[in-house]
Amino acid sequence: MTTSQLNQAIQEFVCVTTADEAMTLASLKGKNIIIYFYPKDNTPGCTQEGQDFRDHYSEFQTANTEIFGVSRDSLRTHSNFKAKHNFPFELISDPEEALCKQFDVIKLKKLYGKEHMGIERSTFLIDTNGVLVKEWRKVKVKEHIAEVLAAVKEL
Repeated sequence: MTTSQLNQAIQEFVCVTTADEAMTLASLKGKNIIIYFYPKDNTPGCTQEGQDFRDHYSEFQTANTEIFGVSRDSLRTHSNFKAKHNFPFELISDPEEALCKQFDVIKLKKLYGKEHMGIERSTFLIDTNGVLVKEWRKVKVKEHIAEVLAAVKEL
């Protein structure tokens, strides 16, 4: 998904969440949606990001917004991660990278001098009509939640 796709409808998708339910874009029509992509469960930055969304969950709910976290981890790993940190929102497992590719978050990354393909921490805001209205790429966790919450409240 490139910046030129802002303010355009998102292509329908189907994902299985930690609630063991199929989630579709159509099933969320009428709600704002935050989809945040993160590299891996139980790592410091990913844990902090999830905790930030958790700690502000009621504010997102008041703003008619659902939150979904996405990584390539398994549903079992996601379920444990969600339970351990009391996340009130669902996590989506995307091992085949279908959703990751739709949102173009698989990027070449470097870790300890080695290159690999991985998820670039990114967040997307979709409005009640299924239109992508805001995206954040190369997210730095530290002030991110305030930016996302401000954008949601502007809708």
